[in-house]
Amino acid sequence: MRILLDQGTPVGIKRFLGHHTVNTAYELGWSTLLNGELLRVAEKSNFDVFVTTDQNLVYQQNVSQRRIAILVLGQARWRAIKAEMGKVVAAIESAKPGSYIVVEVSESA
Repeated sequence: MRILLDQGTPVGIKRFLGHHTVNTAYELGWSTLLNGELLRVAEKSNFDVFVTTDQNLVYQQNVSQRRIAILVLGQARWRAIKAEMGKVVAAIESAKPGSYIVVEVSESA
């Protein structure tokens, strides 16, 4: 599975997804692209899952028309996300083309 991490998504997630191909928008030179363009380029580049912490994405984009699965993390704090990586990995593993998944991340972690 090819996974793209958006700006603001902790890069530490990569360590938990070793059997997948994981890139960041920054690594690919896409860090200046706005969400709509970034999603279009990611789909054209055959990414399967887009991971973001942008909780407003669903209001800014027509996510139902996408081929890429979109996974939104409930917050951007790496410490909190790391504590919930089991849920994040499970959500990525179950993601289907065009799906929109929100993984709630506890503030207390």
